[in-house]
Amino acid sequence: MIAETLSKLFQLAVQVVFGIILLFLVVGILIGAVQLVLQIGTLLSFEGVTGYYIDVITDVLTLYVLVELSRSLVEYFYSKKLKLTLILDAAMVFVIREVLIGIFKEELTVEMIYALGVLILILGIVRTASVVFYEEEKAALQD
Repeated sequence: MIAETLSKLFQLAVQVVFGIILLFLVVGILIGAVQLVLQIGTLLSFEGVTGYYIDVITDVLTLYVLVELSRSLVEYFYSKKLKLTLILDAAMVFVIREVLIGIFKEELTVEMIYALGVLILILGIVRTASVVFYEEEKAALQD
């Protein structure tokens, strides 16, 4: 009985903490979206070919990572499980974001590009494996 009460208390605490994290992510996404709209004026300043586009691209990709993370938290509220695929998607988008920004700003070395490429490959393999094993487990449970 004590273990059951502690388990329910733990589940409640986890839901509250994830709820607070999700609230901050949503507020961050909303603030970021408003700031993107406000940056339209700076894009029109015509400073060179690229102008401030790298800043906008960086902000858009950052918002995308936040959206992916918030999707994983929303999924937790429905299934009471954190989906590995959603977290890996966010991680891959974050690494790809860093690669794109680094290449565009010409700040990445060749070795760093290779290392980040291997990291993306490994994250992709783990994601694919998690989907394959999930489907096999799901099929085994249905039999």
